[in-house]
Amino acid sequence: MELIYILLSTITISLFSLIGVFFISIKESIIHKILLSLVAFSTGTMLGGAFLHLLPEAINELGADSALKFALGSFIGFFLIEKLIHWRHCHDETCGVHSFGYVNLFGDAIHNFIDGMIIASAFLVNVPLGIATTFALALHEIPQEIGDFGVLLHAGFSRKQALMSNFFVALTSVFGGIVGYFISTSIDFIVPYFVAIAAGGFLYIATSDLMPELIKEVAPKKSIRSFLLFIAGVGVIYLFSVFE
Repeated sequence: MELIYILLSTITISLFSLIGVFFISIKESIIHKILLSLVAFSTGTMLGGAFLHLLPEAINELGADSALKFALGSFIGFFLIEKLIHWRHCHDETCGVHSFGYVNLFGDAIHNFIDGMIIASAFLVNVPLGIATTFALALHEIPQEIGDFGVLLHAGFSRKQALMSNFFVALTSVFGGIVGYFISTSIDFIVPYFVAIAAGGFLYIATSDLMPELIKEVAPKKSIRSFLLFIAGVGVIYLFSVFE
């Protein structure tokens, strides 16, 4: 019975990635105007998620030394992955897809996989805890998915490509739930390492690819708006970490 609950919960979480449908209906000219805002918000949620949620959890389970080493190794690994991707990383409209878009999808897949494992572990304790955990993660996914959609558009994905990519990556939470269910005896040992890896990935994407785009904006009003949205992204994750 627990497996059915896990499948229903992780599928529900995955459906939140379709929030990008709302943005497909918006005119392209308007999307370009709000794109930097979405990137700013996503940068805040990524850094907030890494520092306020993922790293503290990994440190609590693994100790600071091991958790930070795995996060650093992940940061280096994501840098290597981006270098190995053959798409040229550039900053003008004639470019193809920016490589960090694919790196973002890879990092998000790890994050969603972890969410699935966390949901599985909660339901294996008891159903009420599983439902409460699913609800908390679902609320967390709303700002995250909006930000991710903006990052993919910024990376050069079309609106439909961004939507479908986000959805298929979101389905890794279902896989994580299934894996978590069948390795329940060792899930407490495995999850913290994935948490540290996800933290390193979020730190890499936010600091190396997203923040430089925000820094390049010099118009006072746009800069202030981007900064406030960045802080808002951090603030949202902080609130979730407080009430988690």
